[in-house]
Amino acid sequence: MFERHAYLTTAEVAGYLRLKERKVYDLVRQGQIPCSRITGKLLFPRQQIDLWVLNHLEGDQAQRLSVPLVVAGSQDPLLEWAIRESGSDLAMLCQGSGDGVRRLLDGKAMLAGIHLLDASTQRYNEPDALGLSGMRDLLIVRWAKRRQGLLLPAGNPLKITRLSDLKRTGVRVAHRQPDAGAARLLSCLLSQAGIESTALDWAPHASLNEDDLALSIGQGEADVGLGLKPLPIASNWTSFPFARSRLI
Repeated sequence: MFERHAYLTTAEVAGYLRLKERKVYDLVRQGQIPCSRITGKLLFPRQQIDLWVLNHLEGDQAQRLSVPLVVAGSQDPLLEWAIRESGSDLAMLCQGSGDGVRRLLDGKAMLAGIHLLDASTQRYNEPDALGLSGMRDLLIVRWAKRRQGLLLPAGNPLKITRLSDLKRTGVRVAHRQPDAGAARLLSCLLSQAGIESTALDWAPHASLNEDDLALSIGQGEADVGLGLKPLPIASNWTSFPFARSRLI
């Protein structure tokens, strides 16, 4: 019966784990089991429950579980440099914050750099909102603050100075994949400004990382996009800051 549902009720998760419902409520109260509270009702994501059980393995089987030496998540030039210089032998597979979270949950990455904004709380990298609360020994480190804004070509030929300018006719907007941190931030900013995403002329293809987005603008495929503030040596770029995000 459990296979049909991605989310389990309290009674269902108690049966799934062969526990009494009272014990499930105790685990929820102690913050030890992953769950969501929707309109006063507790729901338990099945995938997170399975992960929670696996993360509490003991004995030889727990020792055999290994996580690859991979850093996933958001692309960041400083993070890339730090890993190269560290001699840690960590490989990088940076395809956005959302992808990094999924790889952590699936045991396909040891670390993930993420900056995901929760629109309801306006807070970054909330474990419960990201489905990470069921991970055993999860360690979150606030590693850096990054300034993000509108990335523009040299000279700002279209004279873009504010978010509302993105609605103008002839302005093509570069964008990241939907689960990237920059995509979530841009969606939140547009919502706050009362701008419908359908009112924008989006570039035909998503940019899979920060470099791709900058290249899309530099090569004339798009006129503007939300990206990281450029380094001082990158004098051919202009950006207007909108927000700071936390990379962890």
